[in-house]
Amino acid sequence: MRIIDLIREKRPALSFEFFPPKDDIGFWDLYRTIESLKAVEPTYVSVTYGAGGGTRRKTLDLVARIKSDIGIESMAHLTCVDATRTELGETVDDLKARGIMNILALRGDPPQGQETFRATEGGFSYASDLASFIRERHGDICLGGACYPEGHPETPDLSKDLDNLKRKVDAGVDFLITQLFFDNDDFLKFRDRARGVGIDLPILAGIMPIVSVKQVKRFTQMCGAKIPAGLLRRIEAVEDDAEAVRHLGIYHSTQQCQHLLEQGVAGIHFYTLNRSTATRAIYQLIKVGL
Repeated sequence: MRIIDLIREKRPALSFEFFPPKDDIGFWDLYRTIESLKAVEPTYVSVTYGAGGGTRRKTLDLVARIKSDIGIESMAHLTCVDATRTELGETVDDLKARGIMNILALRGDPPQGQETFRATEGGFSYASDLASFIRERHGDICLGGACYPEGHPETPDLSKDLDNLKRKVDAGVDFLITQLFFDNDDFLKFRDRARGVGIDLPILAGIMPIVSVKQVKRFTQMCGAKIPAGLLRRIEAVEDDAEAVRHLGIYHSTQQCQHLLEQGVAGIHFYTLNRSTATRAIYQLIKVGL
């Protein structure tokens, strides 16, 4: 089923994101983790797409198994990294042949060792190009797109970033998922700005509970998000106590989610980092109030 139809049918959408492990043992461990989520009835589960071909086949296999064997709706991420339009077309065809009707169209990060993104010869430079290509090839596929409440790290001008997002939406994207953020005001102001330029698609809030101080600092530096000063002080004060950091992370994310739901968010998308325990705890806490 198309995710956009699920979102329209019942809001808010609640979903989990995973990345495919590199080996078979990790693959089946993750499969069992996702299988256990069926009891909490997520709207869908998404699987990221490895650059350079390392985990791409595992992404396709895992997404297909989540839908066909586990019975949870699934979405595959697809990037422009190191791929020609011919290769991307074949991947999209393969996904549809496997019954996957949902794709998150992304440009992707520069491959390791490259500071800036360079399009592959015969490939695409922007997510909007990829979205348009998929929409023309298979008009019935549901397309998700990424957005950045604090601005894309390569486009610090928020107005220009919105112009870029509008092009992606005009290319045929059905719904949007934000990059992770820790201050709800950033999301709410972004949502208002998006509506102001005519972007009226459902926008799902990307939430990542903090489980490691070093890890969250690295991630926010990469994606251009910020950690509010008060939250940063609290987690740094217990940085050497992993359990205390985890509890603080769950508490903050739960408060975020509850407030977002009160503000009528279309959905919440959990970045699990393949650690479903924290996100599942938050999910169950907020599910009680729905």
